[in-house]
Amino acid sequence: MSEKLVLAFSGGLDTSYCLLKLVNEGFEVHSVFVDTGGVDDAERSYIEQRAADLGATRHHTIQGGQDLWDEFVRPLVWSGARIHEQYPMLCSDRYLIVRKSLELCDELGTKLFAHGCTGMGNDQLRFDQTVRSLGDYQIIAPIRDLQAQTDKVRDYEIELLREAGHEVRASNSAYSINENLLGVTTSGSEIDEFDSPGAGAWTLTRPRSEWPEGSHQVKVGFEQGVAVSLDGRAVAGPEIIQRLNQAFGAYGVGRHIYTGDVSIGLKGRIVFECPAVDALLVAHRALEESTNTRLQNQFKHLVSQRWAELVYTGFFYEPHKFDLEAYLESSQRAVNGTVTLETSGGSVYATAIESRHILQDPESIYAQSASWTPEEAAGFIKLLGQSSTLSAKINGVVGRE
Repeated sequence: MSEKLVLAFSGGLDTSYCLLKLVNEGFEVHSVFVDTGGVDDAERSYIEQRAADLGATRHHTIQGGQDLWDEFVRPLVWSGARIHEQYPMLCSDRYLIVRKSLELCDELGTKLFAHGCTGMGNDQLRFDQTVRSLGDYQIIAPIRDLQAQTDKVRDYEIELLREAGHEVRASNSAYSINENLLGVTTSGSEIDEFDSPGAGAWTLTRPRSEWPEGSHQVKVGFEQGVAVSLDGRAVAGPEIIQRLNQAFGAYGVGRHIYTGDVSIGLKGRIVFECPAVDALLVAHRALEESTNTRLQNQFKHLVSQRWAELVYTGFFYEPHKFDLEAYLESSQRAVNGTVTLETSGGSVYATAIESRHILQDPESIYAQSASWTPEEAAGFIKLLGQSSTLSAKINGVVGRE
């Protein structure tokens, strides 16, 4: 009997090649599409039909949008983390794709799991390390294996599929596109060549010529650092992302071009679009900086940086990551209130904050009035700078000859 195998399948060029190759090698392939958002009914139907056409024994569609919100978006917003202060790790649905694929492996009674990652990028770390963190499975990576045979991988894949009678979408032949609840990531073609992205590289955000007239406002309500409402109405997390993507994407918010350091030593350049993530991070930061103490806000940067490093490089199920998230969750006790977001196009700003937790002394207003005396202020400044003052007197003034 043929060996059962689970293939994480998106319907794109790489996983289409993987499915065809594995079927040709005699495996009983169960393709699985973990729907983490970013696709509509028509695209889901296309993926299912694509799997059938390529010879999958059975195709499985598993919902993952709520899991992505619970396991990634919540701590992402708490941390405000961006790799290199730019990229908010839209790739993190990979961890849920692997986890749910391995759950399917267990249901089917197989230890064989296949993915379409290349041997150059970071996704292979995310897939492989998650597999090893979650159990004892055998990893099969046809694209990575193919790279040992040819340096024109995409051309080889396209030719093999076409020879077998399977057409390749025009967008697949030009770009590698990844979509999920969080947004869209695009690479390939002129993007890889460090040239200006073409118009076809952008899918979620509109160009300047198509922005609506006037401005747009949205009120986001938070409870303990988690977004729970839009304009005063309770909304589930995944739907909040969908609505903000649509509302702010129409104004061109969330367009980015990013060059990152791939863990195994290359430079990777991508276009990514994430209007909702940008909006939520702006709103949360404005509220948190108003309600948390100075020391909490200072320390958060260290935790966020470490959390982002772990998530970006494949350690999503590392115990240290969960330790950091425990601190982040604890720091959100007072992050409750409503933030008004506004855009006139291109950027989004937090223009108003409503919260009973704002750390504001009614008798002290910045640059206007204070509940302490001028003498107390002068004394505080003297004591705060005492060490530097003594250094100048005893050791001389640095920077002066």
